[in-house]
Amino acid sequence: MKDSGYDNITGKPLDKTYLEVNLPRFLKQDIDALIKGEQEHSDLLDCLWCEVYGSINSAYHGNEISKEQADYLREKYLGIGKEPSHVLEKI
Repeated sequence: MKDSGYDNITGKPLDKTYLEVNLPRFLKQDIDALIKGEQEHSDLLDCLWCEVYGSINSAYHGNEISKEQADYLREKYLGIGKEPSHVLEKI
């Protein structure tokens, strides 16, 4: 069978870039600044990383992005994977 480009279980696209569509302006600007900082080898990468981290959290808790989007963005831009389920059970 030919690969359809969609997950057989969820039906969602395998290419997750759709999760970056229509992000809040402040979050998109912070992501762009981080990318530029990485390209230019900025001395402020730690600050730019923290800005993106805070903006993702703000957008998520402000109901401007979904949990799926927040997890995707954290993993893609910050290298942070999803929390193990055992951590969530303790909360």
